[in-house]
Amino acid sequence: MRLHFVWVGKTKDRRCAGLIEEYLDRIRRFAPVEVSEIREPGGDDPEQVMRREGARLSAAIENDDLVVILDEKGALMSSTELAGFIQRQQTSGTKRIALIIGGFAGIDEQLKGRADQLLSLSRFTLTHELARVVLTEQVYRAFTILAGFPYHKV
Repeated sequence: MRLHFVWVGKTKDRRCAGLIEEYLDRIRRFAPVEVSEIREPGGDDPEQVMRREGARLSAAIENDDLVVILDEKGALMSSTELAGFIQRQQTSGTKRIALIIGGFAGIDEQLKGRADQLLSLSRFTLTHELARVVLTEQVYRAFTILAGFPYHKV
């Protein structure tokens, strides 16, 4: 099973970028990983920005992807629950999971309708760059849980 992280804009903070790369490298020990950074469409009208981002994000995913969208109203999962979710996808033959983080305006409703899972990282508001760090770390943690590595302490 492959993982495809899709997000809007480049990670500008070099410290966050370094952490994201570190976790992506660690995840690659368990599964092939690709990252798509969707160009920010620009503009001030959140509705127009959301629609344009939605079209670009949709173009980055494949028809048979299992789509997980990060959303503040999504399900809250523990690290072990995320590990279980990933394991179920592996055993069910899912070819690729697309993990999507939208831009400042949020995710277009049409794209949300395409989601197989809405996931919330926290009830806290996180910057998009920090959300990328948390997501990649938690995916890595999920794989270590599945592999029985001591990284995860309960």
